[in-house]
Amino acid sequence: MVRKKVVLRTEGVPLNCTNSSNNVRIRVSYGECQRNLALHMGGYALDGCREFMASEAEGTEGALICAACGCHQSFHRRIVESEAV
Repeated sequence: MVRKKVVLRTEGVPLNCTNSSNNVRIRVSYGECQRNLALHMGGYALDGCREFMASEAEGTEGALICAACGCHQSFHRRIVESEAV
């Protein structure tokens, strides 16, 4: 079985900012953890972490680790909210 590596690249509006051309504010937050803890046993079980909380200050490696469950930020559901300014 051959695995393909896919790299997604986004361009345009930086996150958590306002785009001056169309005046839309984009806010990104992270919700509940989607990490499957029973994967190695062939099951499906989530730990129940409700919201991502960074374990250290922004800009450090610890900012990507959840203080509640200890997993990486990418395991949490991404919530993108946009509003007109």
